[in-house]
Amino acid sequence: MKTFVSLFFSTFILIISISCISVPDIKLKLIANGFTGPVAMDCPKDGSKRLFICEQTGKIKIIKNGAIAKKPFLDIGDKLDGTNKVYSEKGLLGIAFHPKYKSNGKFYIYYSAPETDKAFDHKSILAEYTVSSDPDIANAESQKIIMEINEPESNHNGGQLAFGPDGFLYVSLGDGGGAGDDHGIKGNGQDLNTLLGKILRIDVDSKVPYSIPPDNPFVGNKEERPEIWAYGLRNPWRFSFDRKTGKLFCADVGEHKWEEIDIIRKGKNYGWRITEGKHCYNPESGCSFKDLELPIAEYGHSIGISVTGGFVYRGKRIPALQGKYIFGDWRGKLFYLEEKDGNWIFNHLSADGKPHDIHMNINSFGEDEDGEIYILTQKTMGTLFSNGSVYLIDQ
Repeated sequence: MKTFVSLFFSTFILIISISCISVPDIKLKLIANGFTGPVAMDCPKDGSKRLFICEQTGKIKIIKNGAIAKKPFLDIGDKLDGTNKVYSEKGLLGIAFHPKYKSNGKFYIYYSAPETDKAFDHKSILAEYTVSSDPDIANAESQKIIMEINEPESNHNGGQLAFGPDGFLYVSLGDGGGAGDDHGIKGNGQDLNTLLGKILRIDVDSKVPYSIPPDNPFVGNKEERPEIWAYGLRNPWRFSFDRKTGKLFCADVGEHKWEEIDIIRKGKNYGWRITEGKHCYNPESGCSFKDLELPIAEYGHSIGISVTGGFVYRGKRIPALQGKYIFGDWRGKLFYLEEKDGNWIFNHLSADGKPHDIHMNINSFGEDEDGEIYILTQKTMGTLFSNGSVYLIDQ
């Protein structure tokens, strides 16, 4: 997601040529609808096949046996900072179930809360909860605050949560908002003394509220935050681990010209605000690309305006998509990346006979226990209407 104003900027620059690899026209199978701003999904991998959907307005709802449970799993609406119903980037933004959820009942959420310090717009909260004796209802009184991050502006809040193959919790944070990362001398994305504009890696099992994995790249330097795993990001709107290779794919929303997909690696600098995509941003020309990790793919604003990260397909329904990274653009575009000879090739993905636009806003993606991929959409912007839907990518 990005600022309301920047949604209207566009360029007329195309990116790498689109290949003609044979991939079937997928079908979008409606699983459930009537959601208000569905922005995140996870499943506990406990064999129940339940899908947990986060609504931006604070409710976590369960899709069970093809229907939405009558009661929400959790409702934190009273904890959220006030959001504009027409457009906002605040709210309940992320969820991740502990790898041992079946035995410990722990899960984690990321949300926007009020901040009393007038120097900041709000604060982002990472919190731990546990399930109640009813497997479909969380214990609302079990909240434990893991982390609080002051946010100077209302937008670019990141919010993706996921446990990696190493068992550690990864967290994405945007650059603090506004436009151009106009924070400090070099911007939050390049400042290793702030958590903003980063992907974090923490251990939520060893100590309270958390500990730092000893092999994190910036451990031991007082001028650098040890929670940081990678930096130089603007607004990482959805990352995911390939369940087969362990690679961490991240979609980073651009400013006015370029949207990018990165493979996140330990300690790497992904460029923002020096670069936007593979291009100089600050300064507009003559910037140094030394020691920067460039995206594996990008697209210009003649194609889309706000990238939404997805998953590498590891399901069984569509063999032709196996190993391909499925993602989209907020404006209703579906894409995939395929690796060929060490390069990632960018392609449109046609759905229901619509090769360039599914005529819905794409808020997020989800992956179930079997590796099948879901799309979280809504027909209008904001949370005025409950017209959000969850679709399964099918054939």
